[in-house]
Amino acid sequence: MLQTLRDKTSGWIATLILGLLIIPFAFVGVNEYMGGGGDVPAARVKAPPSWWSSAPAFWPVSMLWQHADVTTKDFKDAFEQQRIQQRQQQGDGFDARQFESADNKRAVLEQLVNRKVLELAATRAGVTISDAAVRAAIASEPVFQVGGKFDGARYAQVLSSQVPPIKPSEFERQQRDGLQVSLIPTALDQSEFVTPKAMDQLFQLLGETRDISIAALDPPILEQKPLTDAEVKQWYDAHQADFRQPEQVKIEYVEIDGNALAAAQTPDEAALRKRYEDEKSRFMAPEQRLASHILITVPEGADAAAQKAAEDKAKALTEQANAPGADFAALAKANSQDPGSKDTGGDLGWVDRGMMVKPFEDALFSMQPGEIRGPVKTDFGYHVLKLREQRGGGQTKSFEQVREELVKEERAAAAERAYSDTAGKLVNEVLKNPTSLSDAAAAVNLKVQTLGPFSRGDAQGIAGVPAVQRAAFSEALIQDGTASDPIEIGPQHSVVIRVLQHTDEQARPLAQVKPQVEAAIRNDRAKKAAAEAAQKVLARVQKGESLQDVAKAENFQVNELPGLPRGAPVPSPAGNAAVFAAPAPKDGKPSAGKVALDDGRYAVFTVNKVTPGKTDEIPEAQRVQFGQQIARLQGNAVVEQYIKTMREGFKIEVHEDRL
Repeated sequence: MLQTLRDKTSGWIATLILGLLIIPFAFVGVNEYMGGGGDVPAARVKAPPSWWSSAPAFWPVSMLWQHADVTTKDFKDAFEQQRIQQRQQQGDGFDARQFESADNKRAVLEQLVNRKVLELAATRAGVTISDAAVRAAIASEPVFQVGGKFDGARYAQVLSSQVPPIKPSEFERQQRDGLQVSLIPTALDQSEFVTPKAMDQLFQLLGETRDISIAALDPPILEQKPLTDAEVKQWYDAHQADFRQPEQVKIEYVEIDGNALAAAQTPDEAALRKRYEDEKSRFMAPEQRLASHILITVPEGADAAAQKAAEDKAKALTEQANAPGADFAALAKANSQDPGSKDTGGDLGWVDRGMMVKPFEDALFSMQPGEIRGPVKTDFGYHVLKLREQRGGGQTKSFEQVREELVKEERAAAAERAYSDTAGKLVNEVLKNPTSLSDAAAAVNLKVQTLGPFSRGDAQGIAGVPAVQRAAFSEALIQDGTASDPIEIGPQHSVVIRVLQHTDEQARPLAQVKPQVEAAIRNDRAKKAAAEAAQKVLARVQKGESLQDVAKAENFQVNELPGLPRGAPVPSPAGNAAVFAAPAPKDGKPSAGKVALDDGRYAVFTVNKVTPGKTDEIPEAQRVQFGQQIARLQGNAVVEQYIKTMREGFKIEVHEDRL
């Protein structure tokens, strides 16, 4: 049998089949062909080759297309970063379930897709970023500056303090990528401007005032005849959504408040002294070094010869600095390549441990005052170090000096222990019988309280805390009837809840809501009557009667409002918008309109005169600032259009099932 199989897999036919199979393997790799190649993309942006913009997308021509992927890891990292930002912004109001919505995920993915579109567009346009541009961008970041100037020590400290630490070479690569992606959008944004004529037109509109006559009409008096059962039933049937009872729950809960558990007593003196002795090292003044340096940089990717040249130069400078009568500051000003300290003679100020990269720190903190040492190699290049002074590292505050601090810490620790012990014991007891809180509460000498029924809109007390409310209305607690985990509502303050009763949202019977239905009918009739009355007045004005004559005949009052500015909440925000949306008077005839007021009444108005804003009274500084704001808005619109246009020329594949 094996021999037969061998015979059938030999010969020219088998060779041809094998050759055909090699083709896809050669293009996409065995791993990807078998479905196991790396992180699968959540989205892929494809672009035809720049030299063949109309290239078809079918195989094998599609192999010529460029592509950029948004991997599932890219998406997860961005989505988690967005989650952290929203949680920080919203605090207790953050709703994890709402955040996990499909729309939210798609919005984050769209941002990543747009970035990939810009990456491809920049690559196809041949955008490259020079080393000088990268260095200038880094030096301009305020976080890397001291006294308004780039500081190499500060730069090293910030990068090394990241979690995980970032190497300068990696950070520079990130900056280069970011500059490449943003170069075209930034150029488009900055190319926008506003002409003086357009500025004058905008100021004329924004500063425009209108002289108006306005009358707020009293609501018409309606006959309060009884409503028939048929009218009530018809309205109820047509508006059942307005008369539903919202979802409600009733809960029991146990509250754990650390402030109430721990008595504010002065800690034992022996305990305070023991704490002082155990933690004596933290009351020692930190060791600091007053340092200067000369930096000889080594370009990224430099060969051995370039590195050796930099090292030799640093050695020579070390010898010069150690020579009798040498001026270290003058040598630094003449030779150092650290732009942040060169002009100050290499001065780095007082340096704490952890501020510098390890080779620099190890050397500096092993030196004696006045000593000069070098070369010291770091990722930045070769340093010549001078230790000018040292302080701290041996002075310890006495027990009496720190006693009050220890008392506060001991009280806080006691309160935290009491809270943790009680919460831990309560949870253990709840786990024994999660369908009741009575036994668990008794075990920790706390009482069970009840609250509700309440809905999401009328929750009071602890139920008004968003986290508690989310748990109370969660499917898990409603369906299982079990106790929740402790829900934090403040520092050392939490509750454990259990849903006792749940009522779904449901229609309320007509008999129960009949008064509300009747009120809704009368309110609707009053609104329609008020709108109809206002329309009749407006029609008379539009036919040629003055608003004053109509007011006199109908016995209502007209108010004159000369110089009404745009945007003023008069007669209301909506009323002001309606006044300025009305056409300007024409041929000496005022224009007219009506608007509903916040109290249910209607107002009828006429626009008698329009006065454009005075452009010659606008301060130059305000004109410049306003022009910049308008140009920025226009620039944002241009960038959005650029991204949209690029997307239309690319092919975008989105795999929402991988989010």
